[in-house]
Amino acid sequence: MRKAFTTAGLLALSLITPAAIAGHGNHGSVSLEDCLTAASAVKQGDFIKVEHLNVTTGGDPTYEIEVRDDQGTEWELMCSARTGDIYELETEADGADDPAFANAAKISEKEARKVATDRFPGTVEEVEYEIEASGDPSYEIDVVDEGGTEFKLEVDAVSGDIIEVSVEHWEIGEEPAEKP
Repeated sequence: MRKAFTTAGLLALSLITPAAIAGHGNHGSVSLEDCLTAASAVKQGDFIKVEHLNVTTGGDPTYEIEVRDDQGTEWELMCSARTGDIYELETEADGADDPAFANAAKISEKEARKVATDRFPGTVEEVEYEIEASGDPSYEIDVVDEGGTEFKLEVDAVSGDIIEVSVEHWEIGEEPAEKP
């Protein structure tokens, strides 16, 4: 059974961890609710998961908001916690054999995991298959190091380059098909 959350449901869940929200959730003038509203304006559907990240290239606090639309397609929207702007939109592929992913990918998941763990040694907690707005496939790999820090790396499935690194602070919700 798939779980989805409404804006109110996600906000209610966030009340369970007020220290996490207060400590990490509003590093600017934009609240989680503002970003959920912005995400809804871009993609209608059910909220599946929200993660609070710092994108290390700029150290900017970001909400990664996952939405499932009426057709069952899952979307990831990146919302700046400083401005409330949606600055990235990706769709999730069903797996490595999804034609949109498989037809363009040049490196295997095993190779992508190695790239990720060579850069950030630790345990791979999750792998997702994504299609960037450009149509390019990428692996999103969550790695937890010995100290418990969770790094979210996007590895280009064509070149094998790391194209984005974030540090996860907290997560609300979970996708049922998350793959370790």
